[in-house]
Amino acid sequence: MTDAALQCAGVDVGYQGSPVLTDVNLELLAGRRLALVGPNGAGKSTLIKAAVGLAEVLGGTARIYGRSPERGRELCGYVPQAGDLDPDFPVTAGQVVLMGRYRRIGWFRPTGAADRRAARDALEQVGLAEHAGRRFGLLSGGQRQRVLLARAIVAEPRLLLLDEPFNGVDAVSQETILAVLKDLTTAGAALVLSTHDLVLARELADEVCLVNGRQWAVGAPDEVLTAGTLRRTYGEHAVLVEP
Repeated sequence: MTDAALQCAGVDVGYQGSPVLTDVNLELLAGRRLALVGPNGAGKSTLIKAAVGLAEVLGGTARIYGRSPERGRELCGYVPQAGDLDPDFPVTAGQVVLMGRYRRIGWFRPTGAADRRAARDALEQVGLAEHAGRRFGLLSGGQRQRVLLARAIVAEPRLLLLDEPFNGVDAVSQETILAVLKDLTTAGAALVLSTHDLVLARELADEVCLVNGRQWAVGAPDEVLTAGTLRRTYGEHAVLVEP
């Protein structure tokens, strides 16, 4: 298996045949962190969703560890932007995390002791082991995001994809999530996250990809997060952040 967790060559992504983001060219190696940065509607979420089959690859070539997205999605863990579970649905935090094992065991097979142990370990990793039996909808926004991260990592993904993981998240949850992400990439997983936070992108990411309808720049944070590239990407809405 190739060390390139994610490769995009001239990739266009969108929905129902209509492109949202075009001409993406990048390569992310195992153990590296990539931040997708751009304004609302830029295509950040669409690119992440395309990797897990929730958006279409309309052109170019996309590979996940050398596989097509259809075959490579089993190597991915996905944390959606605002959560894809109804907070009123009567399910516990532990049950939500166990959902991350279904791809491994099958949707209609019962979970075993190893799966339940893995779910407990994942909740422990995000600092919520004591909330395993608590209803998901009664948790705070930051706690729910941590549970969704645990759901993603319990499947032991090689590529972790997070869509705006820090929106509406408290400081404690953000610190916990950041620590978990750093541990996972140190252990060899690759990370792609979308964010509006230029400071976070500069501090966390090994590489930054600026997008707004198309890819504008990709490279090391110090090379990409410059006044010129930000103005080209954001136009008159550019917000400059000093290093």
